[in-house]
Amino acid sequence: MVINRPGIASMSLGRPWIHDLPGKLMQAAAHGFEGIELFFDDLDCYAQRTFNGDHLEASVHVRRLCERLGMTIICLQPFSMYEGLLDRAESDKLVTEKLPRWFTLARALGTDMIQVPSNFLGPDPKTGAPRTTGDLSVIVADLQRIADLGAKEGFRFVYEALCWGDHVDTWEASWDVVRGVDRPNFGLCLDSFNIAGRVYADPSSPTGRTPNAAADLAASLERLRNAKIDPAKIFYVQLVDGERLDAPLDEKHPFHVDGQPVRMSWSRNARLFPFEESRGGYLPIVDVARTFFDDLGFRGWVSLELFSRTLANPDPFTPADHARRGIDSYHKMGRLLNWEGQTEKVPAALKEPSSPVQHRL
Repeated sequence: MVINRPGIASMSLGRPWIHDLPGKLMQAAAHGFEGIELFFDDLDCYAQRTFNGDHLEASVHVRRLCERLGMTIICLQPFSMYEGLLDRAESDKLVTEKLPRWFTLARALGTDMIQVPSNFLGPDPKTGAPRTTGDLSVIVADLQRIADLGAKEGFRFVYEALCWGDHVDTWEASWDVVRGVDRPNFGLCLDSFNIAGRVYADPSSPTGRTPNAAADLAASLERLRNAKIDPAKIFYVQLVDGERLDAPLDEKHPFHVDGQPVRMSWSRNARLFPFEESRGGYLPIVDVARTFFDDLGFRGWVSLELFSRTLANPDPFTPADHARRGIDSYHKMGRLLNWEGQTEKVPAALKEPSSPVQHRL
């Protein structure tokens, strides 16, 4: 029987260059996480600090550590700013130079999956000219290209719509892309934050919501229920909430970044784990989760991918704190939705007070 398994993104446990990757992996395992979405920034930081910039050697060590901890590397991510580029020379460069290196690293890490977020390159900051196209045929052809190369090497790709993406910013648009690519090794990542963050939330509004938030989200989820998505095409899901801000995220807000989409600025600073209403969580994450698990019938990796200003806290207990919050959220969701085969156990490492772990291997 396929059951849900808890995963977490490496960046969701602390910032690179502040909190070391081995320490974060150890805290994830100690708190009961079984899988890790490995961010390249974490791998790069570990390589620069410990292996003189050798990403391959760092990957080998990360794989060994995860094997010792009993954790699976779900994917390497993000292979970003790729599909739909108007600069076709840059598109070719990413495929011929960057992608082969990622295949090498992913193989060394022991994962067969690479995550591709929807392109959010935005316009040229100097001229304002667009740098990506919304032409679905171009986007699909670009992604078919890497899917076909990946198939020859034994790799899968998982595509995720970001709610601030240039052209693909809803689950519907990402599903159109996945259907268009039509390759067995190219699937979908559904993210509660990006779904609700696009149609329900508006951090630039005083209410934090779009004008018809509840109705629009309900309609979106109804379309998702009726889309007849094969659960096998959903490679994993992410469950995350967002913080209701005290003031609209405009040019006066401390999270504002010139030229950056408002939802991206909000995402980078104010994600929360589900059931953290005491911290300001307000998105209807349970409604989204019920659609994923009860209606679509998804079972598999459930990743807690959180970005937050709290990750920059230099306190050495920051990774442990986020790991604890994440696994608590995961088990609350499992109890609420009655996930079959779901067990909640306290790892031996947590039967005594946990201590921060900062190691160099």
